Amino acid sequence: MSKPIVKVAQTFRWEMGHRLPYHTSGCQNFHGHSYRMIVEISGYPQDNGMVIDFYDIEDVVNPLIDEVDHAFMCSNDDELTRTFLIQSGLKAVFVDFYSTAENIALYFLKKIQERLTYPNITRLAVRVYETEKEFAEVAVDFPSAT
Repeated sequence: MSKPIVKVAQTFRWEMGHRLPYHTSGCQNFHGHSYRMIVEISGYPQDNGMVIDFYDIEDVVNPLIDEVDHAFMCSNDDELTRTFLIQSGLKAVFVDFYSTAENIALYFLKKIQERLTYPNITRLAVRVYETEKEFAEVAVDFPSAT
């Protein structure tokens, strides 16, 4: 019998402002969301019975949440907003993409993937809810898991 793959998940929340300068039906204005993110990690249980300890997931993800919580996420090519945020000194995160739910999910996926160094992990999925009804999800496989 092959070893079972087990999935664990943890939910994170933060408040963040953004805008989509190219949008034509409201989202070009400054606004914010109460974001929710579910981080799912799949893999083979280690000798201790865990794929990964929930505290270890928090150690990876919480610093990333702290960076964006109560901040404004701004695309580097949104010169109007970027200039305002720099001059104001308000908390901002400058990124090389428009802050859509899809791009935010990918942003977190890449940052979390960089910090996961467990050889037993087979897959990472990140689901970002922009509202209670709308989300984007991205995933990556770790083909070298043992």
